[in-house]
Amino acid sequence: MTEGGNVVPFVNDEEEHGPESAGNPAKRLYLMEAKRMVEAMIFASAEPISEKALVARLPDGIDVAPVLQDLKRDYERRGVNLVRVGEAWAFRTASDLSFLMSRNAVQQKKLSRAALEVLAIVAYHQPVTRAEIEEIRGVETSKGTLDTLMETGWVRMRGRRRTPGRPVTYGTTDAFLDHFGLEELRDLPGIEELKGAGLLSPRMPSNFSVPQPLSDPDALTEDEDPLTDIDLEELGLLTPRVEDD
Repeated sequence: MTEGGNVVPFVNDEEEHGPESAGNPAKRLYLMEAKRMVEAMIFASAEPISEKALVARLPDGIDVAPVLQDLKRDYERRGVNLVRVGEAWAFRTASDLSFLMSRNAVQQKKLSRAALEVLAIVAYHQPVTRAEIEEIRGVETSKGTLDTLMETGWVRMRGRRRTPGRPVTYGTTDAFLDHFGLEELRDLPGIEELKGAGLLSPRMPSNFSVPQPLSDPDALTEDEDPLTDIDLEELGLLTPRVEDD
């Protein structure tokens, strides 16, 4: 086949666009336009963008899930990959090319050992309170350590435990998943992976186990209450309201 004097290779519809769109030019064009729109929105977003946000901006009737999967396949062998971050999507440098960016990377302040321990506990045990973190670590945890992790955007206040004193519960964020290259919490390394990476002693007690991370980190558990405006005021996260005279 030729076009304008140039040879244009023949591409089988089913190989290029999948069996569903084969033999259906209108559906194929519709899918291509949907992919272009989704690609543009993700590219322009400074933060990972959720499927819900994409659907809100797309024309009615577009099923965004297969569009994202198709777009993800398009980018699998490129220098930039489309990756899922929690319930959101973003473009990221291919993992095998990350070394090319290291020269221009901003040197970040390293977290202290205490902060790394607390971060690991929050990731695996969330929702978890400060007292529970201290019980697991066996030492007191300063408020500054949790503040540092929240300033990085990797840890957040989830809610309040339904126990005396109603302590605040902590959990991780999508920014945590994004930074460590995880799609969801269930991708956190298990006990064998941790041993293989040298992060756990091979002579751990036989009854030692790694907690199973939450399947839905955004949902409150049965023993948690959501944070209210009054809670946020008490925690210094919301400016107290001034009553009119």
